[in-house]
Amino acid sequence: MNALIRKLEHFVKLSPGDRAILTRAASERVRKFGPRADITREGDRPKDVHLVLTGWACRYKQLEDGRRQVVSFFLPGDMCDLNVFILKEMDHSIGTITSATVADLSREFFDEISAGYPRIATALWWETLVNAAIQREWTMNLGQRTALERMAHLFCEIFFRFRLAGFAEGLSCDFPLTQADLADATGLSKVHVNRTLQELRAGRLVILKGKTLTVPSLERLMDAALFNANYLHMDHEGRQLDANEFPDATDGAKARDLAKGY
Repeated sequence: MNALIRKLEHFVKLSPGDRAILTRAASERVRKFGPRADITREGDRPKDVHLVLTGWACRYKQLEDGRRQVVSFFLPGDMCDLNVFILKEMDHSIGTITSATVADLSREFFDEISAGYPRIATALWWETLVNAAIQREWTMNLGQRTALERMAHLFCEIFFRFRLAGFAEGLSCDFPLTQADLADATGLSKVHVNRTLQELRAGRLVILKGKTLTVPSLERLMDAALFNANYLHMDHEGRQLDANEFPDATDGAKARDLAKGY
């Protein structure tokens, strides 16, 4: 839960009451999954929003012949599809990459947030905008960037997202993705992925050892990727929204009015 709170506080400063309800929600309905398991499948009826507490997951689409496109990665602290309740059925699948712990957040929880916790609601809207910005960058990757640029860009994004959630240690972070995962995410063949990784390693742009990514020079990797981190909105843009700016749920009517306006 600390990862989610830390990430949301890049957008809005949360109160102790905000943190308490987020912590409670993340501990009530928790499930554990092994690696390469589906959390939800295309065609399922969505009931809950999935919050990744530990491990890695991904959103993907798959053709009948088995070809798969990974369209996003989920790291600890990420929520999958905040507005999924309005769908009659899932139009994509969400699966784990590593062993993962996932909290299922009910629609009632989000109704409670909307009615009485406007700071959290505002932070979640920021989160939704950032997720949309990430999808735009992934589209740019597939459509315009070279193989080396799109691979380097993905490494930069994951490193920054880990740093945002407080998990990057110095110049290194977890990186359990296989070459098949990278191929599915970047639209490259496995052979092309292998060749591109060799080029990145030869240029000392990345070091992949075990399941750890090390970036010797983040500036050089960003230059190679044509990477601009502005789409991740990491510079505490909601810092002006002080924890005293909005009331807690205990100030019921006023909180509901503010929630409607944000």
